Amino acid sequence: MFKTKVTVHLQHTGMLQGDNIIMLSETLVKKWKLPANQSVTFRFGAYSTRAIIGTHSRPRTIRIGTAFAEDLGLTNGASLRLTYKPGTNTITAGPLIGVLMSRRYSSMPDKPFGSTTTYCKELTEASRQNGAFVYFFTPEQLEHFDTSVSGWIYTGGRWVQGRFPVPDVVYNRLTSRKLENKTSVQQFFKEVKSKHGTSIFNERYLDKTDVFAALKQDAALKHYLPESYLLKSFATMKSMCEKYKVVFLKPIRGSLGKGIIRVTRQEGGGVVAHYSASSGSIRKTFASSAKLFSSLAGKLKSQRYQIQQGIQLASVGGRPVDFRALVQKDENGKWSVTSIVARIAGNNQFVSNLARGGTISSAPAAIARMKLNGVTRNKALANLRKASLDIAEGIEENMEGHFGELGVDLGMDTRGRVWLIEVNSKPSKNDNTQLDENKTRPSVKQLLLYARYLSGL
Repeated sequence: MFKTKVTVHLQHTGMLQGDNIIMLSETLVKKWKLPANQSVTFRFGAYSTRAIIGTHSRPRTIRIGTAFAEDLGLTNGASLRLTYKPGTNTITAGPLIGVLMSRRYSSMPDKPFGSTTTYCKELTEASRQNGAFVYFFTPEQLEHFDTSVSGWIYTGGRWVQGRFPVPDVVYNRLTSRKLENKTSVQQFFKEVKSKHGTSIFNERYLDKTDVFAALKQDAALKHYLPESYLLKSFATMKSMCEKYKVVFLKPIRGSLGKGIIRVTRQEGGGVVAHYSASSGSIRKTFASSAKLFSSLAGKLKSQRYQIQQGIQLASVGGRPVDFRALVQKDENGKWSVTSIVARIAGNNQFVSNLARGGTISSAPAAIARMKLNGVTRNKALANLRKASLDIAEGIEENMEGHFGELGVDLGMDTRGRVWLIEVNSKPSKNDNTQLDENKTRPSVKQLLLYARYLSGL
């Protein structure tokens, strides 16, 4: 198999109009021993057709007519990787990547995908540099899905709508379980996987309770897991509150620290509940854990909670610290740690989320300020990296679904022991960090490398 990267040039007049003709450099045609002036199979995503090979003198370019380009959804200046398989006489272009977004804001033409628009632009530019083609679409576009997908690309400094072939790879960025579970979305996933062999990664949300239940089955991972159960009855709460001085109640489908309750057992009896709020934690005292459970009766009817052993997290200036590791598949389909950042809780908060006043720090800088007993800074950082990889591999082995990136939230106690807090299959792309317009983040590059691995391009 032969590979190269080319730039697309559209030809508006001449012999390329009306026919599926692709013109490549004479050097490339000779090198690959392509059948000049004869037909080959040309593929782009799920689109496949017969095309005639022509030659021209300009290296590293592919010339096609505008009508053919419209069928493919390609624009002038697009960058593609080409592979040629002599055995099947097939040229494949791509990879073609489709990013499934939650919604498009028609009232904001400059920011059609809201706060993640900047990330979408960055992904587009990185794709162009790496010879990939990316478009963005929403569940709304799948209501009348047929053989192609309506979506948007960023080209020439503006967002343009078009129709595109079913992609080689779908990156699921839906941030709502309701949208993800829509019949049209699930039918699309099923159809493109079965008919076209499309790879879909991060195809579903992970519930906290399901994650812990699955990882408990792996003996090698148990030491990362605080004791945790689905809160089904008062008996479970009573047992946990008696066993641990501090426990946490977490909505199993919560995010951004919303709805978390920290319960602290008092020496003289009773419990104190701290509720996470944007302005700080709200404190309420109950005469017993039974009284607290009774107060939660209404919430428990509409929301399932996980009750979890409280961990004495190491802190910076009295503020608890946890860590977010971004773990992604690489160009070989293996898990690797792309980044680890520390998140320091805001004043009067027990959760570290930015939405609750938390701040971000580099992991080494935060560890250097933490009081740890019997563990060096380098060892602590190495432990975080190992835990991140172990947990990602555990998710892959013990849970259904295809995942290409995971946000693994970890805590570290004062002895340097690493604990799993939660795993997020839809890590945020809007983390309020300033993007460098002249530099592509490693996480974007890694995503494209994995898409190339999945597509074979």
